[in-house]
Amino acid sequence: MPLQTYRYAACGGFNTSLDILLFFVSYNYIFQKQTLHLPFIAISAHIAAFLAAFVVTFPTGFYLSRYVVFQETSVAKRKQLSKYFLVVLGCFFLNYIFLKIFVEVFGWYPTASKIVTTFFVVAFSYFSQKNFTFKAPAA
Repeated sequence: MPLQTYRYAACGGFNTSLDILLFFVSYNYIFQKQTLHLPFIAISAHIAAFLAAFVVTFPTGFYLSRYVVFQETSVAKRKQLSKYFLVVLGCFFLNYIFLKIFVEVFGWYPTASKIVTTFFVVAFSYFSQKNFTFKAPAA
């Protein structure tokens, strides 16, 4: 296994585990499986939990990717952060869509839905980060 793939798996595994843990804790204990009612919108507990976990795992994932996984890049941090944000935005929408489908259409339990969703999102994220965000410049 190439070192970069190993690092991606280790860092991604950590960040993914953190994401699922934060989702579980948020869904079950912070939002207590109840809809979050804000002044202008109501957010279902599973989507609120996803958003809460996202706030933590977005910066964690960026720094792990930049400084541990894709170290050989010479692209400026600001440019990488912009590209990383675009990929994470794609991941964000994939998470949202899959969670909506799995929980609200299929009736699956939210934490199980989050875990299944993660498999799709991780594959998209790895190839996008490797070939877009942290792509090493051609020699």
